[in-house]
Amino acid sequence: MKRLIAVLSLFAFITLGACKKDKDGIAYSGEYEKSYRAWLDFQAGSEDSYMYQVESSSWTGYSKQTTITVKQGKIIERSYSLNAMRWPGNVLTVVNEWKEDATQLGTHNEGHELLTLEELYQKAKSDWLLERFDAKTYFETDNNGMISVCGYSKNGCADDCFNGVRITFIRPL
Repeated sequence: MKRLIAVLSLFAFITLGACKKDKDGIAYSGEYEKSYRAWLDFQAGSEDSYMYQVESSSWTGYSKQTTITVKQGKIIERSYSLNAMRWPGNVLTVVNEWKEDATQLGTHNEGHELLTLEELYQKAKSDWLLERFDAKTYFETDNNGMISVCGYSKNGCADDCFNGVRITFIRPL
């Protein structure tokens, strides 16, 4: 009987160990690390001065873009545009837009949060890429190896469910 218990215990240990999630609990861990290295190379090559644009859209026809400008590691500007598709004719119309300079940063509630790409990568690792049993995680690197899509959508959610970021471009200044 003791032998049977020992064998079953060993089997359970091996089985549970084989099912263990990534050691750090991060989905796309290897891809993230490769992308983070691409970011560090870009950061050094651009002297940490760049702009990037975050975009989101809804099934209702609205879309919004936030462009963040960083100079030597500090955010110096944020601009925002909210657009709507108007019918008839499928005409894209600007509903609201604004620009904040360094003295006005954070004075608007709309727009993507004020994050440098370094901070965005940290948020990706500490939030958006955490392995979740109740969500699908996304990670793409179409900006010269840097993040283009990073986030998750809860299973069963039908509309506007993405929690994360979609970066349409990253450019040096």
